[in-house]
Amino acid sequence: MHLPKLVAFALGAVFSQGASAVSYTPLQPPSYPLAVRNPYLSAWMPGSFVANLPASNPQFWAGQDLTLGIMARVNGQAFSLLGLPSPPGGVREASIFNAEYTATHTVFSLLAGTVSIKLDFLSPVSPTNYVRQSLPFSYLTITTANATGDDIQVYVDLDETWTGQSGSTGTTFSTSDATSVFRLMVEGAETYTQNAMDQALWGEVVFASRASNSTTLTAQSGNPASVRGLFASNGTLSGSATVTYGAGDVVAIAHDLGSVASAASVTYAIGYTRDAAVNYLGNARASYYTATYNGSIAAVDHFLDDYADAEAEASAMDSDIDSKATSAAGANYSDIVTLSVRQAYGAADLTIPANTLDTNDVTLFLKEISSDGNVNTVDVIYPTFPIFYVMDPEYIRLVLEPVVQYLEMGRWPKPWTIHDIGSSYPNAIGHDNGQAEQQPIEETGNILILAYAYTKASGSSTWVNSHRSLFQSYADYLVNNGLNMASQLSTDDGAGALPNQTNLAIKAAVGLTAFGAMFEDADNYTAIGKRYATELYNNSLATDEAKTHFLLQYPEELNNGSTYSTTFNLYPDFLLGLNTFPKEAFDMQSAYYPTVRAEAGVPLDSRVPWSKTDWSLFAASSSSPSTQTLLINDIHAFISNNLNTAPFSDRFFVKEGLTDTGEPAVVGGYDAYRARSTVGGHFAILAARK
Repeated sequence: MHLPKLVAFALGAVFSQGASAVSYTPLQPPSYPLAVRNPYLSAWMPGSFVANLPASNPQFWAGQDLTLGIMARVNGQAFSLLGLPSPPGGVREASIFNAEYTATHTVFSLLAGTVSIKLDFLSPVSPTNYVRQSLPFSYLTITTANATGDDIQVYVDLDETWTGQSGSTGTTFSTSDATSVFRLMVEGAETYTQNAMDQALWGEVVFASRASNSTTLTAQSGNPASVRGLFASNGTLSGSATVTYGAGDVVAIAHDLGSVASAASVTYAIGYTRDAAVNYLGNARASYYTATYNGSIAAVDHFLDDYADAEAEASAMDSDIDSKATSAAGANYSDIVTLSVRQAYGAADLTIPANTLDTNDVTLFLKEISSDGNVNTVDVIYPTFPIFYVMDPEYIRLVLEPVVQYLEMGRWPKPWTIHDIGSSYPNAIGHDNGQAEQQPIEETGNILILAYAYTKASGSSTWVNSHRSLFQSYADYLVNNGLNMASQLSTDDGAGALPNQTNLAIKAAVGLTAFGAMFEDADNYTAIGKRYATELYNNSLATDEAKTHFLLQYPEELNNGSTYSTTFNLYPDFLLGLNTFPKEAFDMQSAYYPTVRAEAGVPLDSRVPWSKTDWSLFAASSSSPSTQTLLINDIHAFISNNLNTAPFSDRFFVKEGLTDTGEPAVVGGYDAYRARSTVGGHFAILAARK
């Protein structure tokens, strides 16, 4: 089991100032999630930066720096804790001795003089509490320990890098009871606009904290050298927080903890609010919390009130996920899934209609982060869904609902399921002209599988029954096109189009049996799906002659038996107990994967030098213990090899080859994708054991 957080923190007392060794619990990941709640509040700290944390800036998911300066003052001596590459004169760097992540927390522990200081970044994940889940804020709690009457002050600042631009920033400062709130916004920004690096421009950065009976709060905005220098010298700020914001200025909040005899803590909130969160077919959707809390100040005030309950829920979730994942597939698997949780939920917005704030009309919008920027991409929902299956299956319905509503309007002119409902998040405006990426079998199979996964996990058929006609049309499409298919793309579109792709035919077969299982009078579709499976496996249409593995495409003469594919589309057949394919088909693939393993893992298929973490764990779910362990350990080695700084990528190079730009690939290096919700697929093994 992993070293408990509180134990790790207490060990700080034994470290001397200037110690260079950092303990990473459970490992040093490519990037630590700090404030990760939705596509526009997504701040990370690259793992390789942590050893120099006092001088390191966090980054937005796309890689641009975000200013977040944190200092502490102990007995008159100021220390930089995070984000001060050029601290004021006389400020010393604290020594970091531990970095830890759990499902919901990232915790850095440092030594400032003789005092241990913990920076605890908590991004709540609360699937069943829609208000808490939709609030676009994260907590930063600064806690001291080992103090023996020490005089301590703490300080945090940020700037307009969080707004996505420079030079057109407006700012306000206000107090509500004991809560002090800075808001930064882009003056004149159009609704639903973002910059070239995917940061929203039309919302408000919110930075808040509150005084307590034992602390004194001061605030200030202005030139960073002046504001930081004042705190370093005096331990307080001037209170001048209403001046016009100038380019490069910071807004800062400091707490004087006084004489601390043992432990003390203060909590900050960092967030980004958008009154109109998503444009759905010309109608504004607002974040769910706005039905209860109107405006940024009321929302952040509640968020701070909710800290104790949010923290209790988060700690219980951390323990539960770690325990269940370890029990299911070992400590390495737990390390993978715990790093995936905030990222998966951090790609989504939970919404209601902005005009009515009707909490009975809830939908989830998912951004295809980094790979395309599309809205509710069906083949991104598909790899994401295992985490929803485990945590709260209603999210499968909530994310499909906007897609299904659009399709039932008849505005999509193709007979197969649409790829996405908008080319650029947050504009879910559909594709009435039919000009979306075309993945006919892929998306049509996906929507049927996802609909049945929701029915199976929730125990309710009400929703699918209300959309029977739509799903029927897609099942009929698979009947007519699922086995003899034209050249087309699959979800892994970067690998290129092929006719008669085995993995797509498997998806068609499973999609048909999923439809048959959804409705009592649809046994004929189940029979057709199983007939497809018989052709593909039993009759060896899609296997090599010796029946050692599934081919990339069929018939065999197209590949001479030398091709293969990771057949991740067998996973929902296993998960949902559909029995489309016999156990022997799963065993065949399980035995084959180790034989094609390259230097750092099993390539997705015989065409490419890279692997996919989500698909590997789909495959691992129904594999033998030894193959499952092999696939898990390769992903674990990838996230702990210290070659990468991007938020958990689901695609990495496992052998020598070329990148998409023609450069030599780095074995163990990530390939293009970062911060995508598809890491929710890492819950595949847990879902199969639910």
